[in-house]
Amino acid sequence: MKTLSENVAFGGMQGVYSHTSDACNCEMTFAVYLPPAAKEGPVPVLWYLSGLTCTHENAMVKTGAQAWAAKAGIALVFPDTSPRGEGVADDEAFDLGQGAGFYVDATQKPWAPHFSMWSYIREELPKLVFRNFNLNEQAQGITGHSMGGHGALTLALNHPEQYISASAFAPICNPTGSDWGRNQLSAYLGPDEATWARHDASLLMAQHGFHSPVLIDQGAADQFLGLLKPEKLAGAMATRRQPGSFRMQPGYDHSYFFVASFMEDHIRHHAEILHAI
Repeated sequence: MKTLSENVAFGGMQGVYSHTSDACNCEMTFAVYLPPAAKEGPVPVLWYLSGLTCTHENAMVKTGAQAWAAKAGIALVFPDTSPRGEGVADDEAFDLGQGAGFYVDATQKPWAPHFSMWSYIREELPKLVFRNFNLNEQAQGITGHSMGGHGALTLALNHPEQYISASAFAPICNPTGSDWGRNQLSAYLGPDEATWARHDASLLMAQHGFHSPVLIDQGAADQFLGLLKPEKLAGAMATRRQPGSFRMQPGYDHSYFFVASFMEDHIRHHAEILHAI
């Protein structure tokens, strides 16, 4: 692991690091924020997965998350959204290829050699950060925005033994039922739709729900509502009687202004659950 930068922030440390990833077969960059409490002992960790076209940097610099994490005594990890670099497959479309890993393990050409973001986020990167930072491995939460909200929810719903808390900002809720999902899932996973189901938060929520309250925020003025399909997830939560909240926020769009506006609520949501274990 290489240290690219470290900056004191709100009494803690915001660092950016890189390493050679076996899962993605390339060099990967990620960021970690350690709150002041990490100087005294292991702290809970919140994974933040970003959306299409983003890197580790977008949420790190635009959401104000470090201020709230410092107060809550939890660490933040900001992974990249895809493999990158020379020799890594790409596409002209902004929602496929580099910057658009969709948090799946690709099985199809030309994506399979590098696009293993599911394994990277769930297995490889956790091993690295828990080995190098003062974090409590038993207290992990996960959140994300848009494509990252999709990844956060599907990872949590598939692996509740790993993630104690879950939330999302404007997630892609029903990718198997929208153009913003079907194209990508077929490209990465192939035409067998049975392999897509574990990557659809609405289907997973309807099947078995989550073991702790889930917080979802969605901007009511989001320009991508037709692709995100929030009504599918809201309906699944209601049918399942899933504890938690699905909040439509009047006037808010899909931007980081929306994410920053409700970041404090989400960090508080995770901190209350993670500190209680």
